[in-house]
Amino acid sequence: MNEHIKTKTMEWNGDELILIDQRYLPLEETYVTCKNHIEVADSIRDMVVRGAPAIGATAGFGMAIASSEFESLDKKTYVEKMKKAEELLASTRPTAVNLFWALKRMSKIIDENIEKTNSNELTRLLKKEALEIAYDDIKINRKMGQNGAKLLKNGDTVLTHCNAGALATVDYGTALGVIRAAIEDGKKISVYADETRPYLQGARLTVWELVQDGIETTLISDNMAGWVMKQGKINAVIVGADRIAANGDVANKIGTYSVAILAKKHGIPFYVAAPLSTIDLETPTGEEIPIEERNRNEVRYCHKSQLVDDSINVYNPAFDVTPNDLVTAIITEKGVVKDNYKTELPKLFE
Repeated sequence: MNEHIKTKTMEWNGDELILIDQRYLPLEETYVTCKNHIEVADSIRDMVVRGAPAIGATAGFGMAIASSEFESLDKKTYVEKMKKAEELLASTRPTAVNLFWALKRMSKIIDENIEKTNSNELTRLLKKEALEIAYDDIKINRKMGQNGAKLLKNGDTVLTHCNAGALATVDYGTALGVIRAAIEDGKKISVYADETRPYLQGARLTVWELVQDGIETTLISDNMAGWVMKQGKINAVIVGADRIAANGDVANKIGTYSVAILAKKHGIPFYVAAPLSTIDLETPTGEEIPIEERNRNEVRYCHKSQLVDDSINVYNPAFDVTPNDLVTAIITEKGVVKDNYKTELPKLFE
């Protein structure tokens, strides 16, 4: 395995994590270099990097960087510092379960090799684990794409919400990975992309990705989705997920629930593409999924342009939960589950 990795989303050079700053795409292509774990945590919290799989991989590298910072300390102090680093990274985004999945993997490496503290050997093992998380994500996304591509027909037009592409992962994407795989299979697929207020991930990121790949893409505002469906322009909806409960309820970017209701009304299949690391069998239903509320200025402003006065009260949940009865199928790297989620999802982990 190469000790370095470079994708659209991130670059790991062996010591530092370089992230494309997704807050300014597509108008500005700038990068943030994280030299310590605090800068990694800030980048996750401030949405320099976003998307559940990408957040998980970023957190893995954050733990590896933290170990570099503390490897010269005695065992007791090292463990204390690493625990605080893990807690800081875990506090950044509460909804995306991939974050906690990746941190758990990194913590396991520490627990199993604690005698190797006060040397660079444990740091080397943590860097290796972080790279495995990143490289595995790319392989998983491609397999997921192949599984999901079978659900799309030649000539289909797909609606997607938010960004579940290469920028939301280490590379290739979940929902957009399904679209890419279908096109690689020779199918003609076009896309309608919701702009995804208030952070405009669909308009800024999804459209940017798809146009770069030469995929026919039409941007619409979120409140146009129902009318576009009624006009018969949409054959399928594919979205990603930040956490899937054991019963198949899906937490995803705010607005996904509305799209799912509209799809059900118009008889359009609603697919969710997500790796096993996004499925949280310890959370029984969507009711127990914590929903992050973000800074109210994300609604009051559009980038640097102020839309309403700062005194205006704002409610800004970053995610909503789509009940399992609105989900036609969940696409994973291990296969596609179409119903009986409570029974069938655990089988994917066997």
